[in-house]
Amino acid sequence: MAADRRIVIENCSIATVDAHDTEYPSGYVVLAGNRIESLGAGRAPEDLENVDRRIDATGHLATPGLVNTHHHYYQWITRGLATDHNLFNWLVALYPTWARIDEQMVYAAAQGSLAMMARGGVTTAMDHHYVFPAGSGDLSGAIIRAARETGVRFTLARGSMDRSEKDGGLPPDFAVETLDGALAATEATVKEHHDSSFDAMTQVAVAPCSPFSVSTELLRQGAELARRLGVRLHTHGSETVEEEQFCKELFGMGPTDYFESTGWLGEDVWMAHCVHMNDSDIAAFARTKTGVAHCPSSNARLAAGIARVPDMLAAGVPVGLGVDGTASNESGELHTELRNALLINRLGAHREAALNARQALRLGTYGGAQVLGRAAETGSLEAGKLADLVLWKLDTLAHASIADPVTALVLGAAAPVTASFVNGRQIVENGRLLHVDEDAVARSTREQAQRLARITAQG
Repeated sequence: MAADRRIVIENCSIATVDAHDTEYPSGYVVLAGNRIESLGAGRAPEDLENVDRRIDATGHLATPGLVNTHHHYYQWITRGLATDHNLFNWLVALYPTWARIDEQMVYAAAQGSLAMMARGGVTTAMDHHYVFPAGSGDLSGAIIRAARETGVRFTLARGSMDRSEKDGGLPPDFAVETLDGALAATEATVKEHHDSSFDAMTQVAVAPCSPFSVSTELLRQGAELARRLGVRLHTHGSETVEEEQFCKELFGMGPTDYFESTGWLGEDVWMAHCVHMNDSDIAAFARTKTGVAHCPSSNARLAAGIARVPDMLAAGVPVGLGVDGTASNESGELHTELRNALLINRLGAHREAALNARQALRLGTYGGAQVLGRAAETGSLEAGKLADLVLWKLDTLAHASIADPVTALVLGAAAPVTASFVNGRQIVENGRLLHVDEDAVARSTREQAQRLARITAQG
């Protein structure tokens, strides 16, 4: 939409998720081009020019678009496998299958993952892709193409692995890259695809997979590469008890100390899971402003444990929400993570005081923008920020009797998305994607899942 053209949204409840948690029981939002021009209580100004569309959003809640901070799209075509495994056994069971993916499979899986998130209110997505079998094609390009077609704002965390079974790691030997090959490919991906502008639709992060699948040198040189190129860093950290034992046996220290020794703590870093963190670990993350992608459903699916999110937030650690790969969170949806984050954290030490509905919404919006390094541009509804916004329908049977709209969104059933805007462009209408054929994507993902299963069975 041209910068001087406007969309006016009126008569909705608004949760801005700004620094003051400003809310309007009935208000308006004006989008001009790809920015939020104004918002407030009551009706929009009557004298606005160049209004292309007025939306009567009675019965809706407007929020910032959801921000997903951790995912593995390729896993869309291996859902429903190894359903009763812990993390290490799950990885051992699935790596031989994942090591046989190719560009066609990854593109279809990315389409499925993105479609499910976008129709559920995600406007900023990311993918941590770290499996690059030799001869598999342009996997990074396929993922970015799927994100562009879906219409979401996107960060590709270009992952890598160079510690295979022969080196004491978990991936099969044929599923990893060399140190130099991984670094060179990562640098090439950043240079080809990363956009550092305010309204960038595609960014790239440097993302070696995990302590038990990458060498110390890949972590160290990866951090140096990211900072030389001016991009962010992402990896898995402190996900399970077994990972902590692995780090102590191999490196003589716990995961957080190990990461710090390789340059992997800092405000340009975010890590997935961070379930098994002691007070010292949380203090180190808070001191360095290292971010966390909290993945409650995946943590539960793999029996990893309950992350100390309330303690992290109290210490000042940036925390966002993540779907995680759909081989450990088959729903593939982020809006359900709002509810699961609240419920699962109340099973922890803080009980009913762990999180409330507004804190959960903040994790899924502004908190996610923080850990992706984009809080100045998105994550809250404020004048001058990017026009990334969702209208949730809350006047149906599922939610109409809940007086507080934020509570309805977080604790109620998954709310329908009437409209989702990214960069001022609508990508969802009445729960359906506008720019992608969902039925075609469903067929493609099923075909590629079956193809991968056949290839794996043939050895």
